[in-house]
Amino acid sequence: MDLYLGIDYGTSGARAVVIDDEGNMLTQVRYPWQKQAISDWKEALWNLLAQIPEQLRREIKAIAINGTSSTVLLCNGAGEPIDEPLLYNDARGAVVLDRLKTVAPPNHTVISATSSLAKLLWMSQQPFFTEAKYFLHQADWLAFLLHGQLGISDYHNALKLGYDVENLHYPDWLQKLEIPVELPKILPPGTLIAEIRPEIASEFGLPQKCIVCAGTTDSIAAFLASGAKSPGEAVTSLGSTLVLKLLSRTRVEDARYGIYSHRLGDLWLTGGASNTGGAVLREFFTNAELESLSSEIDATKASELDYYPLLKPGDRFPINDPNLAPRLTPRPDNPKEFLHGLLESIARIETRGYQLLQNLGADKLQLVYTAGGGAANSTWNAIRQRCLKVPVFASVNTEAAYGTALLAKSKQKNV
Repeated sequence: MDLYLGIDYGTSGARAVVIDDEGNMLTQVRYPWQKQAISDWKEALWNLLAQIPEQLRREIKAIAINGTSSTVLLCNGAGEPIDEPLLYNDARGAVVLDRLKTVAPPNHTVISATSSLAKLLWMSQQPFFTEAKYFLHQADWLAFLLHGQLGISDYHNALKLGYDVENLHYPDWLQKLEIPVELPKILPPGTLIAEIRPEIASEFGLPQKCIVCAGTTDSIAAFLASGAKSPGEAVTSLGSTLVLKLLSRTRVEDARYGIYSHRLGDLWLTGGASNTGGAVLREFFTNAELESLSSEIDATKASELDYYPLLKPGDRFPINDPNLAPRLTPRPDNPKEFLHGLLESIARIETRGYQLLQNLGADKLQLVYTAGGGAANSTWNAIRQRCLKVPVFASVNTEAAYGTALLAKSKQKNV
């Protein structure tokens, strides 16, 4: 029996899913974050592998890993990180945006305070940069721990580094920056990279010929898991943040609004990621409170409260402004009314995002699948359907790790 392992490094924790040739999920294991340091990433990887039942580990034929988009790090020649990673929402790159605007094409995806390239340029100004040899994304480095080959990435993770996903090469304008660090070799997601390191196979009882594949980002993995297949179908990931992906025949890119498109076969996944989402809800409510208060809300009635729910200043999409102020007032005494206002306001941001994608040329929205922890909140889904004016469904599978396992199953030869 051939089995496939997908590992998801998301904003709230790491997860792993094992599937068979028919796509049936055989096991699912989790590792919640306390914090996100390099040591936590490594501990999570070994912990997840150890949690998978031994009889399943022996049959795993291929592994793929996803990471959060634009979570990046620098490594030395041995693959050891020279400093802590910069996470997906780290906006220190804002100080290099003026420089980026002089070299990148107008409104390019990289012209964002949180893009991988902005982070790299910020890193290049730090004292520790002289120790760096490789610039890697989260998924790249984790895969390296398994297969032992440095400097390999995929074109989903590399999009915000400036890689040309239409023509499949690093563009001239990027190479002219002459940043003295090795940019990764880019492969299609799911491409076979190498067999797992023998010592890892031995420690965890994995087959010696188990292959590690090129990975993807967490939001694309959630899309792959959703069941969406046709233009006009979309996936909203309601995790700690809010991520929109609309399948379109037209590629839409506009950094002014934090919009970018990933290549997906002959189609494009166009969308963006907002800093609003479940993390804001958990700031004010426990999971039990969210469940009980949501059940009391009348989803057919719009809340009159108008918020822009953020934990700290700055958003990426549909408003791309690193200084955008959170708006969480007025706060009613009744917690049910406050929660209603938060859920409604996040739904309005989602609606605004999809409308913006369509205004810029993407296919007309037909239906929305929902992934992430927020998918379980039926009240929120009803509010969103009222705002979006299209059917809203739970994803066929809501785990990004499942989508990454499908990617491992679809493994491609590296030609």
